[in-house]
Amino acid sequence: MEKVDVAILGAGAAGLFAGIEAARRGRRVLVIDHAAKPAEKIRISGGGRCNFTNLGIAPERFLSENPRFAMSALRRYTQSDFIARMNGWGIAWHEKTLGQLFCDGPATQVVDALCRDLVQAGGRLWLGCTVGQVSHDGAFRLETARGPVVAQSLVVATGGKSIPKMGASGFGYDLARQFGLRLIEPRAGLVPLTFSDALRDSMATLAGLSIEAVVSFGKTRFREGLLFTHRGLSGPSILQISSYWREGAPIRVNLMPDRDVAAALAGLRRSAGAQLAGNSLAALMPERMARQAAVWAGTPGRLADLTGAEMRRLVDVLGGWEVLPMGTEGWRTAEVTLGGVDTRDLDSRSMEARAVPGMYFIGEVVDVTGWLGGYNFQWAWSSGWAAGQVA
Repeated sequence: MEKVDVAILGAGAAGLFAGIEAARRGRRVLVIDHAAKPAEKIRISGGGRCNFTNLGIAPERFLSENPRFAMSALRRYTQSDFIARMNGWGIAWHEKTLGQLFCDGPATQVVDALCRDLVQAGGRLWLGCTVGQVSHDGAFRLETARGPVVAQSLVVATGGKSIPKMGASGFGYDLARQFGLRLIEPRAGLVPLTFSDALRDSMATLAGLSIEAVVSFGKTRFREGLLFTHRGLSGPSILQISSYWREGAPIRVNLMPDRDVAAALAGLRRSAGAQLAGNSLAALMPERMARQAAVWAGTPGRLADLTGAEMRRLVDVLGGWEVLPMGTEGWRTAEVTLGGVDTRDLDSRSMEARAVPGMYFIGEVVDVTGWLGGYNFQWAWSSGWAAGQVA
């Protein structure tokens, strides 16, 4: 039987960070993960360069039933604190657009540094080790593939259901239910959107085309890249809006965010009115996009011959294309999980379950989800740090 002070389920960003912090306090720490390798989400993130945090951390950039819940941990362990950790590791990094910070080299540098710090602090890591029954009788008792483990504290850092091919599961949610915590229904977030067969077929000629666009749902809007795919729409702007989108409602896409669309079309009508609408629009956008926009607007004729109603339809398509998604690509390609352990049942300073002393939930398993661009890693560092100070 293995006896430890702190057992941590999940060797991802949050779990490893919590383990380091707890071990540095002199706690006997054991991090357990069923995967063969630690922190695979770190390894693949940011195209293999790990978008490890963002300079623009703010409460409105996190989704939750209580968005302000996350701010206690985020303010106590900030993006500046993690940048200092990166500098201490000697890992070079750079800033991209919108405050996103990436490693100059491979993301595995971050994984290696986390594992090294854990071991140097006295913590241990069991990989390829499944966990079965978990019980509590004053201590937490875990049945694992490597034998029973008894721990004073249990930190659940098992992540969400996104990217199941990497071993994601709902195990953390099962534990939360077992111990009486409430859940906000999990759903796929930061995920491409899919469309009806007819609409998807109409986009087929645009597959692979990426443009700058403003995508909105209700009052929420994002200006970033939009990518047409064989399945539907993707790219940063779509991934961002997918976290806000609700089934049965349309999104709106401005395909010309830098222009007064009506004025631009009026100018084109004067200078190139003899051309077909789809051909003349190529002066304003990629040719494939121009021709398809004319099809969506139902304006196949010459620009000079379009009626007032037809011109308004063209303006609407270019400046506010309203399109109804049928769904998302789901857990297979979702980058994060929305929902999770209800924050009402957790202490925002320590991440401890209010009704189960010694039990903590951190990272993606909690109902806190950040925007695309390093926000979710910062939540992992901050929530892991918070739990690591007290577990």
